[in-house]
Amino acid sequence: MEELMIGELQGQMASGESTSRALTQAYLDRIEALDRNGPRVNAVIEVNPEALVIADALDAERRAGKVRGPLHGIPILIKDNIDTGDRMQTTSGSLALEGTPARRDAFIARRLRAAGAVILGKANLSEWANWRGKRSVSGWSSRGGLTHNPYALDRSACGSSSGSAAAVAASFCAAALGTETDGSIICPAQTNGIVGLKPTLGLLSRSGIVPIAHSQDTVGPMARTVTDAALVLGALTGIDPRDPATRRSRGHAHRDYTRFLDPGDLKGSRIGVARNMAGTDPRVLAVFDGCVDVLRRQGAVVIDPADVPNFDAFGPTELEVLYHEFKADLNAYLAGRGRTIRVHTLEEVVRYNDEHKGRMMPYFGQERMTLAQEKGPLTSRKYRQALDRNRRLTRREGIDAVVRKDRLDALVVPSGGPAWLIDLANGDPHSWDMESTSPAAVAGYPHLTVPAGHVFGLPVGLSFFGRAWSEPTLLRLGFAFEQATHVRRPPSFPPSVDVAAAAARGDA
Repeated sequence: MEELMIGELQGQMASGESTSRALTQAYLDRIEALDRNGPRVNAVIEVNPEALVIADALDAERRAGKVRGPLHGIPILIKDNIDTGDRMQTTSGSLALEGTPARRDAFIARRLRAAGAVILGKANLSEWANWRGKRSVSGWSSRGGLTHNPYALDRSACGSSSGSAAAVAASFCAAALGTETDGSIICPAQTNGIVGLKPTLGLLSRSGIVPIAHSQDTVGPMARTVTDAALVLGALTGIDPRDPATRRSRGHAHRDYTRFLDPGDLKGSRIGVARNMAGTDPRVLAVFDGCVDVLRRQGAVVIDPADVPNFDAFGPTELEVLYHEFKADLNAYLAGRGRTIRVHTLEEVVRYNDEHKGRMMPYFGQERMTLAQEKGPLTSRKYRQALDRNRRLTRREGIDAVVRKDRLDALVVPSGGPAWLIDLANGDPHSWDMESTSPAAVAGYPHLTVPAGHVFGLPVGLSFFGRAWSEPTLLRLGFAFEQATHVRRPPSFPPSVDVAAAAARGDA
């Protein structure tokens, strides 16, 4: 099963060489061998007990001549903050939500089922999508434990979509869904050497997904190739009455994003280099400069630098918005889950965590939750001013300004640095050199990361981002870059980085 693309899996089923049941069983076996045992990546929090039954039904449809589309019979994992109205849990990684499954599918889960995908299970994540404590450990949840990076098991898989990314990298599924508020798709995707797309806010529905903040939250595809990410993205689009933001996608959404992919489409494209967002790590910059050279050699018109104004001018107000919206949005989500769950408000979540500290908070606390609980309503002047400021600085006076000035199709920047050592005592390093995610996240604009190279054997990515609804352009450029480089390689699950061997390969 290692590294097989969705098209290859479809070819096996179309020819009769395989079936959805056989593919599903093969992924389940691989999860048992490498995720639950062996290297114990711990990316999958729960497998779907009905996965094989679903696969059998889809095989019967195929035999009857009905194939729903490119995802028919394809096993896909989804993050454990996406509701499924079945026998699986939806907990956002927290034991506080464990016990009673959601009453119905999230809109996104329904779209996957309608496309014929097999929801293989739920992926682990940073608990509450990494919005609990200030000294958090990415990839850890009280329900799921700690997810490890398959490229070095003592390294972080980043977060919050850590399980989704690690599972895709390790070929535990054909593709996966993650969610992002700021960095939670891009960081784990690039850190685990895969493709991740954070779409424009409103392109994909968020109803039925445990929230952080409605002004930034989105779900997105994570896959080993740009083509597979495009296939999954097309299956998920649609107007959802439960998420008013999706109404803005009318006229911008597509059912088939693969039609935009052409390996020669870098030629003549105008790509800006966001040097002021590129960080300072000389190893990452060496990989990045090599990527920029590839873009030039493939015929792109490179504007270097094309700095993004105000890229770091909104940090405090971003937090102000997230705290306010988290309280309001989580309370609304919990109310929708009904009285059968044990917590019904953010206040009750905070209390439950305090009452069960040994299980819930063995490594870090819940400062972000307590700060959010102290915030007022979304009608408060402080919140409205912060939201308006964020949008102005990241849109009109940020990404839009540089794109308009230099007539750009997209901007590029290093997605981040190599995975850091897991440190349960101190949490994630606050000095990690990553500046790529916030402008697009706060603006609600699309952001794509594609494997770009390695630092001592650890993957790093190249980010493409641009104005709202530019997913076709970003996928087109990312695909052309991917086809020109082919730098991705599968993980080998080493316990740690062999620095000498990596340096001998030229990965340093």
